[in-house]
Amino acid sequence: MKLFSLALFAALSATSFAKSYPVTGNTVNCRSGPGTSYGVKKSYQKGQSVSISCQTSGSSVSGNNIWDKTSDGCYVADYYIKTGVNGYVTTKCGSTGGGGGGSSGSYCKKINTAGVNLVAQWEGFVPSPKPDPIGLPTVGYGHLCQKKNCAEVKYKFPLSQTTAKQLLSDDLPKYTACLAGYLNSKVKLNDNQFAALTSWTFNVGCGNVKTSTLIKRLNKGDNPNTVASQELPNWRKAGGQVMQGLVNRRKAEIKLFKTASSKQAYPKCQ
Repeated sequence: MKLFSLALFAALSATSFAKSYPVTGNTVNCRSGPGTSYGVKKSYQKGQSVSISCQTSGSSVSGNNIWDKTSDGCYVADYYIKTGVNGYVTTKCGSTGGGGGGSSGSYCKKINTAGVNLVAQWEGFVPSPKPDPIGLPTVGYGHLCQKKNCAEVKYKFPLSQTTAKQLLSDDLPKYTACLAGYLNSKVKLNDNQFAALTSWTFNVGCGNVKTSTLIKRLNKGDNPNTVASQELPNWRKAGGQVMQGLVNRRKAEIKLFKTASSKQAYPKCQ
């Protein structure tokens, strides 16, 4: 009887902490896993409120790779849910919920200054929304617009370099979260290594990182410096074409990755 009471209390507590948000799409499918390849369990209509119990990363939908697990036990693309922020709004789902790796959540949510500067340098400063080299609308330092004219951005256009850096700081935790979610807890990365991989993740997207040989090799236990040196240079194409800017960016990321540091960033932040 006592065990039943505890279980009931836990279930009621979990429900009470789930927050509800409105659906923005006309008909939004809720799937058995965090991606469009999973089967549809049910659908939500525009304006309907859904309760989010946790969030995880999955296949990208219009540049957003976050998926929300609802109180119905299925996953809906965060792109279609009006949470009011560009990123996570609740706890990350455990590995059994499709989240991937074995991080406990104590990794560094932000990256070091060297990493932020590297991302800013290679993304370039764009004060007002405009297409990037392959036609995707961006603003600031690589912020991919989620809505028409980047309406989701809370800073006034044209951006200053200061507000662009603030926008970048808002965006980066999304990428450290998905990177950490794909790595198992046996992988050890210092702050420079984690920052370099976050730059790569920011550039190529969480979905590509999740299925990459680089992540598989790190999780297998291969030497991190060897993996970075061999795998990062492979990510040099955009729109099917080799881009010299990406070749140079990968070199810069490898250089940062191989810069010694005693400060750990993953799986625990120091």
